[in-house]
Amino acid sequence: MTVMTLIQAVTHTLDQAMGRDSNVVILGEDVGKNGGVFRATDGLWAKYGDARVLDTPLNESLIVGGAIGMALYGLRPVPEIQFQDFIFPAFDQIVSEAAKIRYRSGGQYSVPMVIRTPYGGGIRGGHYHSQSGEAYFAHTPGLQVVIPSNPVDAKGLLHASIASNDPVIFMEPKKIYRAVKADVNEEYYTTPIGKASVVREGDDVTLVSYGAMLPLCTAAAEAADKARISCEVIDLRTINPWDRATVLASVRKTGRAVIVNEAPLTGGFASEVSATIAEHAIEHLLAPVKRVTGYDTPFPYTLENLYMPNANKVLAAIEETINF
Repeated sequence: MTVMTLIQAVTHTLDQAMGRDSNVVILGEDVGKNGGVFRATDGLWAKYGDARVLDTPLNESLIVGGAIGMALYGLRPVPEIQFQDFIFPAFDQIVSEAAKIRYRSGGQYSVPMVIRTPYGGGIRGGHYHSQSGEAYFAHTPGLQVVIPSNPVDAKGLLHASIASNDPVIFMEPKKIYRAVKADVNEEYYTTPIGKASVVREGDDVTLVSYGAMLPLCTAAAEAADKARISCEVIDLRTINPWDRATVLASVRKTGRAVIVNEAPLTGGFASEVSATIAEHAIEHLLAPVKRVTGYDTPFPYTLENLYMPNANKVLAAIEETINF
């Protein structure tokens, strides 16, 4: 076991995957000698060379389109998009091509590709470096969307993503890149895609989240303990596919649900979770489902702390459901 931050776990996993399989290649802007804007690929160019760690032009469509071609010809590319906000020039390549090739070819071809990209606020990046666009991709059949909240899951989920024969959007919460540490097993392991984790068991309220919002839910649950409110905390870990069964089982037990995502309220993934609870567990609800999210505005720079959910906002939502 080695203590790692989330970003260290990503680097370690990429190194391990490349060492295990010569078909794993990395490409993106500044991923080579510079090691990436967040240093996620630090040291890999020196170890594996130009043929497997490729610096590309500033052209996201080229990065993803090239990676699709590599995947179709037998490689397992791991392209990096520096910030999730920059992924939109490649949106058509992702949703119209990568996500549909297995279907349109009748299963003859697949795209084993993992698009890594940091997402979310918390680093004072302003509206072009802080967005949370996971719902765009969760809406697309054929894509898997993976969002770890800690170093242990980051490693297991990234290995599982690289081993998958379908395209994966692997979104890394940059706010907690270096803020969260954990003991990580240095041996190879995978964490199943599509299986949530019950981080904390409780009886009164179910908290559902993922990525950088998960630590906020844990902090809010600990604060709720002082008021003798018992919260169950669920880390979705992946949002396409997502673990409906675990969420519904928890809500049927607690009778209350608070769902947290950093993205804007309208159309955010919290809405999908809320709708599923209403459709399949409404007879168990003791209070309306609450959502704690960002606002329906562009991500602000100077008001970042007001825009983003925090533990106090989550705690207030918990109390509202209890007092309904």
